Amino acid sequence: MTTPWGEVTLARHPEDPREPLRAWDASDAYLLRHLAERDVPLTGTVVVLGDRWGALATALAAHRPTQITDSWLGQEATRANLARAGVETGAVRLLTTQDPAPERIDVLLVRVPKSLALLEDQLLRLAPAVHPGTVVVGTGMVKEIHTSTLRLFERILGPTRTSLAEQKARLVFCTPDPSLRRPANPWPYAYDLPDDVGGALSGRPVVNHAGVFCADRLDIGTRFLLKHLPTTSGTRRVVDLGCGNGIVGTAVALANPEAEVLFTDESFQAVASAEATYKANGVPGHAEFRVGDGLAGVADGSVDVVLNNPPFHSHQATTDATAWRMFTGARRALRPGGELWVVGNRHLGYHLKLKRLFGNSELVAGDRKFVVLRSVRRG
Repeated sequence: MTTPWGEVTLARHPEDPREPLRAWDASDAYLLRHLAERDVPLTGTVVVLGDRWGALATALAAHRPTQITDSWLGQEATRANLARAGVETGAVRLLTTQDPAPERIDVLLVRVPKSLALLEDQLLRLAPAVHPGTVVVGTGMVKEIHTSTLRLFERILGPTRTSLAEQKARLVFCTPDPSLRRPANPWPYAYDLPDDVGGALSGRPVVNHAGVFCADRLDIGTRFLLKHLPTTSGTRRVVDLGCGNGIVGTAVALANPEAEVLFTDESFQAVASAEATYKANGVPGHAEFRVGDGLAGVADGSVDVVLNNPPFHSHQATTDATAWRMFTGARRALRPGGELWVVGNRHLGYHLKLKRLFGNSELVAGDRKFVVLRSVRRG
């Protein structure tokens, strides 16, 4: 990426030379050009919120910014990109969306996220650290910035306007208003599952932090999987892979208190949600909550069952790279005879990938929109 201060070489995480998607886009470049052309003073505490793959933090490393992200993959990409650029360790402070916010923010740069709820939560968390002199600039592609986005900045921080579009990217300018009465933060959000979910989950509580998929309701894919979960018994090790708010793993734990359930997701918000959901249900079994890249770090041949509702988007891009990485990780982690259960949209054709990887794929259930597939590790 060419910046006003030179070129930086960037990659996503995990790095794959076949990866067609870049680690930056026109909105990152637009923001950096604006900061240089307007000679924006990058002094005091500079916070970069939502930096997807570390493009902004790497380009601005000389100003020792603080990066705040919900993505473990994004944070790892940032570490690698900083090292590639020769930035000294510790020059950029890396925080997650679950960490305490900085006490004072002098420059707030916001990469507008796909989730409006996550933006709301994070702006409300950071607002007490913003002062009248804070420079607030947001950036995103035109399709990511809506009237609702601007209203959110305005409602939480102060008067907001946008720039002209350049290369399908747009900037957001916000002037902090210290007299503004901010709303209470509605996140995390809790609700009870409907009675028609079935089994031990009917009427049970769910807790969602902002940004988690379908945070205010049970998504239809998960609902379909819940009706077709495998029966587990005894001290089996079960993984809720890409756990989201942890409903699937919690359902397993409720049905089989002897099960050891691992909840894993690359989203810090998701794993926090899963742990909160699990605890809210008072499950007596053993559980582990891990933020990371799928099953990386899980020992080979150590798992009995993997349950998975894989995403097919990476931010705004449609891709099956995440699903493929989840499936290959599951095959490695499963014991011989272990099972991977997957729910997905019928049109995604996951059965082809599973047959290629496992040599088998059984249709457990299906309707016009979804299928539940089962693959067994043979050896």
